[in-house]
Amino acid sequence: MPADRLLNTVLWAYQDAPNPSQTDKILGTTNTLLASLNNPLNLSLLTSHFLIARSIWKQPDGLRTCLRVVSIFNTAAIRVRENELHNASLARGQPLAGSGVRAEDWARAVAKGLDDKSSRWQHMLVLAGILMGMESEGRRSLSRRLRSTLEQAVVTAANLALEDNSRTGALGRYAVVLALTYAFPLLSDASKLQLSRSDLLPAVTEAMLEEEGFQRGEFLRAIELDIASSGDHKWPANSPSVNHIQQLESRPLVQNMGSLSRLGAFAIEHAGASDAVLHMHDELLSFTAGILEKWEHCALSLVDLSVESVKLSPELLQGPWRMLWQLLNKIMFSVVAVLQPIIGRCLLDPYLRNDHIAPTLATKTLHVLRNLSFISSRQGASSFQAYTFIYLTSIDILARYPDACARFLQETLPAPRNTVPPPVHQALALFYLNTAEHLPLSLSTPSADALLIAPATANLSPTSWLTSPANTPPSSLTLELFESSHAALLSVFSCPQHSALTAPLVPFYIDTLLSSFPARISARQFRLAFRTIMQIASPPYPIAVTHPELAETLLEMLRFRAEGASTAPLPPTPDALSAAPTAAAHASLEPLISEQTALILALVDALPSLPVHLVDEWLSRAADASNAIPDPRMRDVARRRLWKVLADGELDVERAVVGVSWWGARQAQARDNFLTIDGSSTEPMMSGALVQQEEDRSRL
Repeated sequence: MPADRLLNTVLWAYQDAPNPSQTDKILGTTNTLLASLNNPLNLSLLTSHFLIARSIWKQPDGLRTCLRVVSIFNTAAIRVRENELHNASLARGQPLAGSGVRAEDWARAVAKGLDDKSSRWQHMLVLAGILMGMESEGRRSLSRRLRSTLEQAVVTAANLALEDNSRTGALGRYAVVLALTYAFPLLSDASKLQLSRSDLLPAVTEAMLEEEGFQRGEFLRAIELDIASSGDHKWPANSPSVNHIQQLESRPLVQNMGSLSRLGAFAIEHAGASDAVLHMHDELLSFTAGILEKWEHCALSLVDLSVESVKLSPELLQGPWRMLWQLLNKIMFSVVAVLQPIIGRCLLDPYLRNDHIAPTLATKTLHVLRNLSFISSRQGASSFQAYTFIYLTSIDILARYPDACARFLQETLPAPRNTVPPPVHQALALFYLNTAEHLPLSLSTPSADALLIAPATANLSPTSWLTSPANTPPSSLTLELFESSHAALLSVFSCPQHSALTAPLVPFYIDTLLSSFPARISARQFRLAFRTIMQIASPPYPIAVTHPELAETLLEMLRFRAEGASTAPLPPTPDALSAAPTAAAHASLEPLISEQTALILALVDALPSLPVHLVDEWLSRAADASNAIPDPRMRDVARRRLWKVLADGELDVERAVVGVSWWGARQAQARDNFLTIDGSSTEPMMSGALVQQEEDRSRL
């Protein structure tokens, strides 16, 4: 059909009542005409009537219709540009491809169709499509002047649409944000700064959290209703809530959530009013609190990672379950991406960093991360740079305010439990311990006792639910909870102002530490914990004065335990396996050691912290213990560690003098026994010795 007749047909179709069966045909015809009309006036006419078409806009399919509009103009712009390049290579007289209209003339003609009959937010869809089609993916179809004009038109349309909320409506605001997620990367820095950030920020917040975004987590409530209505209290793989999640994932803004988060980050960084930033922060706190509450009431929250394969069917595991956690992870990543510029601004904005706002902002940020801890604690999902920056910076800010620290810990203190808590509560407890570990310097001694010592010792006591038969098989967070409890205690012990708590607790702690290894704590964590305790029991800590015999007593306990310890290799720790995905890579990364070897390595690690008068004696005992290890590879590990302590500067000046004296006194024995590593004998030397090669020695 000729283009003119087709134009008349589609203009009549625009006036028809909405008919879903005809919508695709109308949009397809519009796309064809945009690339084939050779009269700029007809292009303007088509665009103008398309944006007020009754058959399209009376009952639009939400943002899907808006996305199709962007796609139509994007596709048409690409075809026009491709035809222009093709026609430029043709010889004179050959038929032209397409309409023959130049890309710049086409862009101007379409833009002229954006008149007062249609809304500004509809103009945004068209302008974004033109800009994408002409300039994205390395295409440079427009002159610098026309591109600048087009960018200015995008910014102006966005600002005018967002200023008039009553006329724009919810769909219009969503459409503006959707168009900006595609057009924003193509705007120059000068054009970006002309966007009204104070109007854009609330629109981005609404788009991310409301109906066209994550819907305030209502999909979790839908899951709970489906589980409650099923006879066997399981989540049916073909339930309405599964379809709900699929539809949610297919929504344009959810699919493009990464770009939306970057747009929100820009608006936060450049917002003129700090109150708008604080409002978005409060919205994120409310949203994540709702997510946590809905997940707690969902029966799926009772399924621990360690028993998923047993409690869930393969069909559910491979389909809806994976899809659900992908959506939850997307929520976490999006929230973190928006939180990062808020915390960054808190460091620079005089209003946000004052002593009234800063602790409140840091506390709320930690609450947001705590609300998401059931997601972030799953398989190391929090180990990315943005999360770490937000978490540690918030703690650093909070640590400056002792009252705020105590208040936050009191608000989030886990309730004592005698039974195995649900996985979500285990994640909250883990977040609490990991956070509290950073704050003992800011707490009074009574607060440290109540808020750190009490929950940590409860987890490490013999009656803890962590060691109860009911926790079989161990939950996925059992090991991390043990290690976090150890770390929380050590953080209190390391603070001199809390020395009153240290002396009575060290015997209990050492007994717990030795009984926990290797079943409930890794060799790396055991060595770190014991070395920290030895540092605390040595000068200049006050406990070294009040209990001068403590350091040697602890070493005797360790040596006695090592004599009867198992010599079988310990299995690789989860952190080592995650660092080395293959067995071969793991073997090259960290040699296997036994329980006995780990205990001897802990003894060697403690040597730099010993009182000076004990160094000589325990150097001998460490050397003897290392030589007594039966496995030659493990023996070499212990010998190398002892040699590193001696030669690599870990000893301070006074202890190094003792080390030199000890080395001289035992040189003959060390030459025969200590330095035979991997079957080869090396000459004993201290750090800094000059080696004379055999061929350089004098023959006199």
